[in-house]
Amino acid sequence: MNEPAEIRSFVAELLRRKGDQAPFTDSESLILGGRLQSIDAVEIVVFLENRFGLDFAAIGFDQTQIDSIDLIAALTGKRPAAESTAGLRSL
Repeated sequence: MNEPAEIRSFVAELLRRKGDQAPFTDSESLILGGRLQSIDAVEIVVFLENRFGLDFAAIGFDQTQIDSIDLIAALTGKRPAAESTAGLRSL
């Protein structure tokens, strides 16, 4: 699964757990638009740190950074080169 698809799947599951099964676009505002809450933002941050090696302590955090699938996918592309290729070496 590619990164945007994996991110989309994770966010869709968060929405489903809240009873929200309405479709959403990759550019749609999910947190500021009210579909996800701050606790959901924490879950997204933990997911991104664990799955993609992002370090929000180093890059800083603002919920607007993770307000849409497009924004989240852009963040995963900002990993340091050593971290982004580490997974490829283990394949």
